[in-house]
Amino acid sequence: MLIPLFSGLLSCTNLSSKKNETTELMEKALPVWAEGREKEMNLTLGFRGTFQAEKNQDYILKITASTLYRVFLNGEFLGYGPARAAHGYFRVDEYHIGQKVKNGKNIIAVEVAGYNVNSYYTIDQPSFLQAELESDGQVMLATGTGNGFEAFELKERLQKAERYSFQRPFTEYYRLKNGYDQWMVSDQAPSEPVKTVVQPAVKLLPRNLLFPDFDKVNPYSICVRGTIRIQKPEKYIKSHSLTKINEKLKGYKEEEIKFFPSQFMQEIVDKTQDTLSQSYNGSPLTLAENEFVTLNFGTNLSGFIGSQISCDEPSTVVFYFDEMLTDGDVNTKKRMYNINNQVVYELEPGQYNIETFETYTFKFLKIIILKGKCQIQNVYLREYAYPENKKATFSCNNFKLNEIYKAARQTYRQNAVDIFMDCPSRERAGWLCDSYFTAIMEKDFTGKSAVAHNFYENYALPDSFACLPAGMLPMCYPADHYDGSFIQNWAMWFIIQIDDYARRGGDPALIARLEPRIEKLLGYFEKFENEDGLLEKLDKWVFVEWSKANDFVQDVNYPTNMLYSAALEKAGTLYHNDAWLKKAERIKQTILKQSFNGTFFADNAVRGQDGKLQVTNNTTEVCQYYAFFFNIATPETHPALWKKLITDFGPNRDDKVTYPNVYRANAFIGNYLRMDILSRYGLQAQLVDEIQDYFYGMARQTGTLWEHMLSSASCNHGFASYVGHVLYRDVLGISNIDYLKKEVTIRFTDIDLTECSGVIPVDDDAVQLKWNRVGNQIKYAVKIPSGYILKVENISSAELKEESL
Repeated sequence: MLIPLFSGLLSCTNLSSKKNETTELMEKALPVWAEGREKEMNLTLGFRGTFQAEKNQDYILKITASTLYRVFLNGEFLGYGPARAAHGYFRVDEYHIGQKVKNGKNIIAVEVAGYNVNSYYTIDQPSFLQAELESDGQVMLATGTGNGFEAFELKERLQKAERYSFQRPFTEYYRLKNGYDQWMVSDQAPSEPVKTVVQPAVKLLPRNLLFPDFDKVNPYSICVRGTIRIQKPEKYIKSHSLTKINEKLKGYKEEEIKFFPSQFMQEIVDKTQDTLSQSYNGSPLTLAENEFVTLNFGTNLSGFIGSQISCDEPSTVVFYFDEMLTDGDVNTKKRMYNINNQVVYELEPGQYNIETFETYTFKFLKIIILKGKCQIQNVYLREYAYPENKKATFSCNNFKLNEIYKAARQTYRQNAVDIFMDCPSRERAGWLCDSYFTAIMEKDFTGKSAVAHNFYENYALPDSFACLPAGMLPMCYPADHYDGSFIQNWAMWFIIQIDDYARRGGDPALIARLEPRIEKLLGYFEKFENEDGLLEKLDKWVFVEWSKANDFVQDVNYPTNMLYSAALEKAGTLYHNDAWLKKAERIKQTILKQSFNGTFFADNAVRGQDGKLQVTNNTTEVCQYYAFFFNIATPETHPALWKKLITDFGPNRDDKVTYPNVYRANAFIGNYLRMDILSRYGLQAQLVDEIQDYFYGMARQTGTLWEHMLSSASCNHGFASYVGHVLYRDVLGISNIDYLKKEVTIRFTDIDLTECSGVIPVDDDAVQLKWNRVGNQIKYAVKIPSGYILKVENISSAELKEESL
């Protein structure tokens, strides 16, 4: 039974969440695809619908597809989608195009990429397009009705291509002829029409979300110009996304693929490099064979690469890109070997307006001419990011903190287009645990929980999850895990996340729907409980964090059991289950008895040949943070350990000298747990210093926040945006917004700043706070939403004086 506290608190973003019947979202359209080819890998079709229109009359295009679509109106980019949903479900996008149509004949053109491979980004489901256009209640075009769209195979994109990565589908390789895109604006056909047939019906859902920003961003500067030469490496790097293609990782095998850009890119070596500092104004850049130019976009961004290219002779152009330079050059394979950051265009003589179909993440774009000669102008990135809520602001007299805040906002919006993603580059995957932190930022940055609702609804919709044990949840979703891989810890984090979602005013109906799923999950874990009640010898991937801690996960891992105790406690409170609450407390007491050795919490215990459990000496920094984050320990219960953590640990510890046997924590998730612990126990001044040490270097280099403390992986990771919440809470001082009790708590502490101001959106209203410190006095002004009450806490040494905002 759901606790009464949540009754009646439906989120305003989810009013249409019960509309899941096809007839309610589309009146006539049916899903269609080329006959007999709905399971073919990497097949791209174009659909064209023509209609007569009058300006200033409303026209609504409703559309969804498998796998991804891009839609144009009279050759003008309209949108991209759909927003991702669970297996068998598809979210419908609605475009109101009345202001965009022209009098007379109009053409809707849709490109659909049917991937039909398993990935962490998109689901392996048969391809289709389902779309209809209506005006004044009348359906003018509808797929599968005979009054719909004619279809063509778009052969310009090579079908048999490499995967982009283990986690994403195919790379892009094009062979274009002049006028290849005229089918979008005229009656010209790109190829012979293909026969389409109606596919099995699918379940439709509303999008529920704002459409992404699709603004064009031009490069900031031209930073390098030079020439290349071809030199074969001593050894080619081949990731398993190329070499391990099988029934569990679908794609085209090496013997089926004729062109391997991932390998050829390793043969390209810079011959000359001229470093420039030249602003980019979009004017033509003339490049001949074996010449290149590298453009700097100023910030690490995500979206579609576009440009105007003209050539008088057959030419081959490569877009090669990365989030940062490696040894002064774009060299993805050296920085991250397991992704293929290149798009190749073979062009016949002509003029082209090109834009990639897939979205990519980069700060630097290297354009290389492998053959011929081209004029390249108006290079841009079309953003694919969640719209910014302009109300959300933060500013203080410390420029480093301001830059970190901007990086947090940029990181969030690129990783929350339709679900919460780990990164917008290598994976675009909806991971649990990562999404705990990102969901909090959605509420802080947008005032709503729309993406969170969709994210958790995706976990609620399926009857079961293929390839996983009964009760277990996917580690990331929507995704296909044909290898049976899952992370036990992330399933526990799911419970932590649902509890947090509830506390931030999440949809109570959705929370109630998830109770059976959580009950089955906890039932799954019961079979791993040993005689002490602790989880032992968990299957598959036991993940604590990206550090040495992941080497100490068997047989009994104490951080994992700390998490298990917290998950039981959260579930017990949320769903009024006393048995779960009692079990949580028993596990907590057992951990205290076994893991704490008088100095530190040990990471694990192993089962000896005598059958007895022996606690090891393996000790990690993150294990200590788990203990304090999940209330296994407190400064009062473990004062000596607490003193060590706050004085000897943190971003500047030399772990070769100071506690060398306690392995260092990493960004994910140890450093983030540390920030929350310091905040919880009133160490905001120390926290402000550590924030700068942890994150300013990232913000300065890429304008985004990273997966690790080093740049060897993703430099744009969704969870990392959580530092924005820390800035709001511990620097600005909006300590807590209780969305259920409608209370706002602000807290003033002794931090080394003289002024700060900021706004957190709350639904369509906001909490506003500004303050300045003069001597021993803090003057502040605050405004809260109607119906909320204000609490003010002063744990600083200064006198408070309230003023009008």
